[in-house]
Parts: sequence; structure tokens; C-alpha cells
Amino acid sequence: MRIKFFTTGGTIDKVYFDAKSEYEVGPPQVREVLDDALVGFGFEIESVLKKDSLEMTEEDRLLIRRAIEADPCPFVIVTHGTDTMIETAKALGGIPGKTIVLTGAIQPALFRVTDAVFNIGMAAAAVQSLPPGVYIAMNGTIFRPDRVRKNLERSRFEET
Repeated sequence: MRIKFFTTGGTIDKVYFDAKSEYEVGPPQVREVLDDALVGFGFEIESVLKKDSLEMTEEDRLLIRRAIEADPCPFVIVTHGTDTMIETAKALGGIPGKTIVLTGAIQPALFRVTDAVFNIGMAAAAVQSLPPGVYIAMNGTIFRPDRVRKNLERSRFEET
């Protein structure tokens, strides 16, 4: 089993430089998470974007889609900011022969307390288990893009 990770930025990759600075999207953190977890599957990581998802455009979503379509791997995980993850998931619909799972984090992967590690693990399990299609793995649940919303008050994804 080989999984292709496409990173796009978002909170999962944010870094904090000092007490006076704001978060900035840094290098992809997924490799460190997978290395620390001693995963038993092969993987490759490709950085497509380094953006906060609120800054993503339709052109960015098309760039992500084209990268996934051009890659031969049928098992794809996209790390993404949570604010527009649903829109990107919908934009990836209809790519034949691929199981695509989007995941992200409410807290950066570099934080001591973060949901990033759990969400990446959940996405890895989901991409190996689900039939071709597009899914979102967040908060211990697998969602279909057309049946999920982000609850800002509770900082979690919920089925609609």
C-alpha cells in the first residue's frame, strides 16, 4: 500500500515564530507525523500550495485537482485548512479510480495539544478502507462533502 499526500497549507502546517508574531503557513508537517507514528505503509508527499484555506481561489482548487488527476496513485490524502475544506472536497468530485480523503487540524501539528496527528491517522485508515470517491476525515468521523459542515462554535465538523 502506497499513499500520496498532497499538502496545501492550512492550520495543520502553521508555525508560530515568537510571542509577538502571528501564525504563518510553514513547511508540511505530515512527514514528521508519519515518521513519529512508525507507519507501515509507503507514502509520498507533494506540496501543492502553502496557503491558509481562506485565501484559496477556484484556480487553486483546479491546481489541486490537476495534481491529483496527473498522479497515478489511487490512494490520496489532501491536507487542507478547515475553513474551506468542504469546497475543495466538492471540487475534487468525479475523479475516477481514486479514493481521496481530505483532512486538517484545528490546532497546528507543531502544538503539544493538537488534533492533527489523530486526523492524519484517521485519514490514512479511511483512504485504505473506503471505495473510490471523495471524503473528509475530521474529529474521528468520515464525512461526505455534501453532508458536512464546520461548526465554528464547537470547532468541529458535523454531519448535516
